[in-house]
Amino acid sequence: MKFSELGLSEPIMKAISRAGFEEATPIQGETIPLALAGKDVIGQAQTGTGKTAAFGLPILQNLDLDNPDIQALIISPTRELAIQTQEELYRLGRDRKAKVQVVYGGADIRRQIRSLKDHPQILVGTPGRLLDHINRRTVKLDHVKTLVLDEADEMLDMGFVDDIESIIKQVPEKRQTLLFSATLPAPIMKIGKSFMTNPEMIKVKSKELTADLIDQYYVRAKDFEKFDIMTRLFDVQSPELTLIFGRTKRRVDELTRGLKARGYNAEGIHGDLSQQKRMSVLKSFKAGRLDVLVATDVAARGLDISGVTHVYNYDIPQDPDSYVHRIGRTGRAGKSGVSVTFVTPNEMEYLRIIEELTKKRMLPLQPPSEKEAFKGQLAAAVADINSMIEKGQLAKYNEEAEELLKQFSDVELASVLLKTISKEAVPVKITPERPLPSRKKGGNRGGNRGGSRGGNSGNRRGGNGGGYRGGNRRSSGDGKRRGNDSSKDGRRSSSNGDSSKRRSNDNRGDSRKKTDGRSKRNFTIRTNDK
Repeated sequence: MKFSELGLSEPIMKAISRAGFEEATPIQGETIPLALAGKDVIGQAQTGTGKTAAFGLPILQNLDLDNPDIQALIISPTRELAIQTQEELYRLGRDRKAKVQVVYGGADIRRQIRSLKDHPQILVGTPGRLLDHINRRTVKLDHVKTLVLDEADEMLDMGFVDDIESIIKQVPEKRQTLLFSATLPAPIMKIGKSFMTNPEMIKVKSKELTADLIDQYYVRAKDFEKFDIMTRLFDVQSPELTLIFGRTKRRVDELTRGLKARGYNAEGIHGDLSQQKRMSVLKSFKAGRLDVLVATDVAARGLDISGVTHVYNYDIPQDPDSYVHRIGRTGRAGKSGVSVTFVTPNEMEYLRIIEELTKKRMLPLQPPSEKEAFKGQLAAAVADINSMIEKGQLAKYNEEAEELLKQFSDVELASVLLKTISKEAVPVKITPERPLPSRKKGGNRGGNRGGSRGGNSGNRRGGNGGGYRGGNRRSSGDGKRRGNDSSKDGRRSSSNGDSSKRRSNDNRGDSRKKTDGRSKRNFTIRTNDK
């Protein structure tokens, strides 16, 4: 469905066009008309399906720009998601000059208080820090028209239900409430029943993988090994049109620079690029003037990219539906395709969850050796030389070539030509990303993603946990850290209402995990000449 069919205003459509979105995702197409009409909505959809725009666009359209009060409140489970939401709402609301502010634990609360004096009309925050501001009377919610509970089941897993209910009681009863969750357990439905008015239910089914022509592989490798392995795979697999997915904007930039340094015709796209640059890169890729496109999920969302022969998931996606969306770019129109997913040892749970969704086992792929990669480089160089000879138009070089043949042997000259055409393996350093948080096997969500939260200390509330998204975890705590190890996942014990007691949940499962029992198979070079 096109965004133009959803009843959005001209300034909002301008922001959508600038962001590069062409088609609405299912959750956007169903939520936006209901939200614009002022209805309460319970939306069940996975991470990465475009929920921020689903609730953000109606909020921005209905915003009263002459009213300086907080008109919309979005509660997020982690500060990374809160920051990401604030940034996207700011970009989408730029034409309307909407004021959007974010508050979260682990940051200087005094600076946040100063920012709140600028009268934001949209406030995004984590439960602990929001309560801290409410108790300090630095946030007033008595003019809120729209309340959004984002990733509600994750907030439930992290022990935030009591905090959420306390915040909701500070918001006017006459309001619109939008709740989004990947799953809808009983406590979530209880919130919907208690605090919502005749909510409309929207359930977006997981994407089905109808890509039997895609050969799916995975490579188990440490983060620092992935770049060299990937470029060796390029040399062996000889992809024609390649799409690489990275988890973060920094990752995309570094991969693009590294590939260019090694002689690959590559460009990258992500949300920070101008619309003109994004469209220019995509046009070149679609026209075949680029061999490799590196992208984040957000940048590639809603864009029609066809003709891709290989998809490389440099970072395994956090959401299994994103995997289906990524690899669905290849194996189209009856043509075969290849997908390769790089998995660090402690991210194997994510691979198994993806396999449960797709009902298809990925095959383990043995990384090519340097010798195998070099043979692939030479084969590609010889193919390029043959192609140039077939095209002809070499007569103007004959005189200089004959002079060179008098000085050097034909073998020497041919070797120089091969060396020139072959891609040089210059050293490339890619900044490591933290692995995804441990998640329970068999579930669609991580049970205790995020860090522990401190309890009350006088009037100071324990803040949002250090849960992280996109691989970048930060330490937790509102105002000050309370001795929690940010390298560990923890969950607050909320039994008996005693928020000052915490239960340690050390999930450093790497040392306890069994090694993957699936036998490795040597990779067979495939061609697309069918």
